[in-house]
This record gives sequence, structure tokens and C-alpha cells, in this order.
Amino acid sequence: MESLSLTELTHEHLAKAHASSAGRSAITVHGRHDYVMRQTLVALIEGETLAPHDSPQEATLHVLSGRVRLDTGEETWEGGAGELLVIPPQRHDLLALEDSAVLLSVGTGSNT
Repeated sequence: MESLSLTELTHEHLAKAHASSAGRSAITVHGRHDYVMRQTLVALIEGETLAPHDSPQEATLHVLSGRVRLDTGEETWEGGAGELLVIPPQRHDLLALEDSAVLLSVGTGSNT
């Protein structure tokens, strides 16, 4: 069994995001493209965004720290630490309203 601290990874990757010219840092904590599920911790400093992108078939976003806004153009959702959002299957962006870390869980469609 594998175990890791999302709290420690959050602190580590927020520090990396602050040091990065892009204002973000990410690490895959579980899975690969050949897994059925992949989980990625994404840290964003306040004001940074993940530009509009298409949604995978199945995805959730768990806010680990901070506050974020997900915008589809038709709907907007704001969430803080401890909240979980089922990402709608449409194009969207993500904005960090304050320094934030989220755990993105994505169904890859693979089952090998």
C-alpha cells in the first residue's frame, strides 16, 4: 500500500508555484495514462489561471487549500478547502482566487 501526505505536497508545490514564472506547479500522485484513474495535485498562486481547456469524460476537483473559481462560460462555481466539484463535461478554466491547491481526479477511459 502506498501512502503520501497531500498536506506536505500542497506546501511543497505552493512553494514551487511561487518560484515558477508560470505561477503554478503540479505532480501526478496516482495513475498514468494507462490507468483507469489519474490524480494530479495542482498548485496555483493567487490570480493565476489554467486557461480554457476541454474537459475529460469524468473528472472531479477537490480543493485542498485556498479558494478557486471554475468557469464554463455558462456556469461559475467557487469553492474553498474541503469542497468537491464534479467537473462538467465542457470547456472550462480555473482561476486561483487565493494561493490554492487542488486534487484533480480524471477518468482516463483506459482499463488496462
